[in-house]
Amino acid sequence: MNAETFPPIPFLDLKAQQARLGAGLKSRLDAVLAHGQYILGPEVLELEARLASFCNAAYCVSVSSGTDALQIALMAEGIGRGDAVFLPAFTYTATAEVPLLLGATPVFVDVDPRTFQIDLNNLQERIETVKRAGKLKPRAIIGVDLFGQPADWPGIASIAAQERLFTLDDCAQSFGAVQNGVRLGRSADATATSFFPSKPLGAYGDGGALFTESAERAALYRSLRTHGEGTTRYEVLRTGMNGRLDTMQAAVLLAKLDVFEGEIARREAIAQIYDAALNDVLEPPARMPDSQSAWAVYCVKLPDEDTREAAKAALAAAGIGHAVYYPRALHQQPAYRASHDDSALPVAESLGGRVLALPIHPDLTNAQVARVAATLTQALER
Repeated sequence: MNAETFPPIPFLDLKAQQARLGAGLKSRLDAVLAHGQYILGPEVLELEARLASFCNAAYCVSVSSGTDALQIALMAEGIGRGDAVFLPAFTYTATAEVPLLLGATPVFVDVDPRTFQIDLNNLQERIETVKRAGKLKPRAIIGVDLFGQPADWPGIASIAAQERLFTLDDCAQSFGAVQNGVRLGRSADATATSFFPSKPLGAYGDGGALFTESAERAALYRSLRTHGEGTTRYEVLRTGMNGRLDTMQAAVLLAKLDVFEGEIARREAIAQIYDAALNDVLEPPARMPDSQSAWAVYCVKLPDEDTREAAKAALAAAGIGHAVYYPRALHQQPAYRASHDDSALPVAESLGGRVLALPIHPDLTNAQVARVAATLTQALER
């Protein structure tokens, strides 16, 4: 099996998705070009209403990126210097950089070795450590729904209520996931998601959204995303940012929403094919109890880094796309070392050398999925 025998299998195939969307996507984009309202046009309001309805949230505020969604949510709570924000050590950098940009301190928490979600026991320990030290005030928990799976939101909410902490769901990779029969979007005080092109619901550029059950928070998010303006453009009530979603991206997302539920179902079907095909050579990704994943990433855990490198080489030789999310825990990154208190976070530290993500976009055929699984199986059995 080699790249000469079979065509390549891309890790992400937006061209195939675009071809499948066809006339519906073109019609949406043509409508924006016709009316010319490129900033906060009618498609933005339509998108916000449809997104809120999709996850049964009271309010949705679209923004320019998932990172800006996180920042606006923390800005609205007044989180800044002297505040501690607790978050998992194994995730993308945006989750940690936002507290630092606001002057707060990210406090890194270890993750569960099976699900990769934030470890609640370690979370409680880290909160107690910060309280004993007395240098920072615990203010917030950012839970990350990593790779498409929900974090343990009932558990996070219980700890947050006990400690009186604001909860922010970083749902960048998991919009569309379900926990206890309810779509993510209402599990925390605020939910932030991303529409980066590689996400389950992705735009053709940057984009994001915030969800909340609070009318007051929603109004504040709308002000903060537009330079802190009040009831008119030139009434400035607070320091804000330029964080609006542009109308063209809203149009793309509206076209994609029409097929989104079917794409989630297809991702789940692909995950099940991988599970069955790979079960004899590795442990398939663990599911959170009582949940349905959005499957942004199908991430397997290999025994060690040498095995992972051999698997990567085999996939590359066969023309199969793959990725490593993430090669290092956040507290091991140069940008965050000064913020970390030197506590060992062994699970997060070990995962960087073992994880490997396989293609799982909805335009994969069953034959392609089988080829990916067979190539990886052969590499692991050598």
